[in-house]
Amino acid sequence: MTLWYVVGALVLLVAVLVVVRVLFAAEIRACFERDPAARNLVEVLLTYSGLHALIVHRLAHGLDRLRVPVLPRLLMTAARWLTGVEIHPSAVIGRGLFIDHGMGVVIGETAVIGDNVTLFQGVTLGGTGKERGKRHPTIGNHVVIGTGAKVLGNITVGSHSMIGANAVVVRDVPEHSTVVGVPGRIARTKDRDFLGINLDHTHLPDPLAERLETLQHEIDALERHLKEHRKSQS
Repeated sequence: MTLWYVVGALVLLVAVLVVVRVLFAAEIRACFERDPAARNLVEVLLTYSGLHALIVHRLAHGLDRLRVPVLPRLLMTAARWLTGVEIHPSAVIGRGLFIDHGMGVVIGETAVIGDNVTLFQGVTLGGTGKERGKRHPTIGNHVVIGTGAKVLGNITVGSHSMIGANAVVVRDVPEHSTVVGVPGRIARTKDRDFLGINLDHTHLPDPLAERLETLQHEIDALERHLKEHRKSQS
């Protein structure tokens, strides 16, 4: 009898994995495309906490849209305990979201996330106060948000943009932009799509540092001219 229980449990597990493989094909594909540590399908299905959080959210979001009370929040609370990812069941999430590592990621109630977005650990899509209605950000398609970045308020991050690690974004970001710093500054804007998804969210230009460097060069040049002038006068 015990053997039959074991066989039944294995069959059930395989059936669940097959269903998840079909329903979450875009998210699983994103794991392989954006994480070099992803080696095989079974490993991804059983060990990727970001994927687990998305699976539970898909169920909780469906229940939330049906106006089922309490249960959606309970499901996402359990998912937070298990994965370290906190997603409100009312958040709208597109296909192909990849949450790398996941620990400390927070996605607020009215957040909207497009397709093929990448969130690294510690990312917050949060609000800025107690206002009602739309109070969390809207993230476009193919956006990469780096480790520890905070995107706050009812703002829009345009498609194909990149938010640098630990940036704090409180204003709208145009499409094809790169944002760094606290508060977030637009360091670069592209006129074309990225080729694929650029996951390098640390080696980004800093416009403030570049301006300070330019100013320092000008000061050095003025000091040299002043010294030369003094020598010529003496």
